[in-house]
Amino acid sequence: MSKPFATNPELVLREELAIQRTTLANQSTFLSFIRTGLYFLLGGLSLTNLLKMNDAALMEVIMFSIAALLVIIGSFNYMHHQRKIARSKLQIGQVAQATRS
Repeated sequence: MSKPFATNPELVLREELAIQRTTLANQSTFLSFIRTGLYFLLGGLSLTNLLKMNDAALMEVIMFSIAALLVIIGSFNYMHHQRKIARSKLQIGQVAQATRS
């Protein structure tokens, strides 16, 4: 009885390693979003002390808004890519099971 398709086990291993690299890259990107958001938060806090003008409050609100937006976008981006990675893991798992049978 022939297999529906033949897959090299080394290719499955490469795919699993590629998914691990992708997961680490996704985590790194998420941390970069958070880091950039914290920089904007810190910039907004320091503007109050640095500039003693009426416009400093407006700039502070803008900087805080950008910081919050970056963290929210980063969170959604992370969750979206995690779902895509999980789907890829399922596909690789199906291929690995087919090669073992």
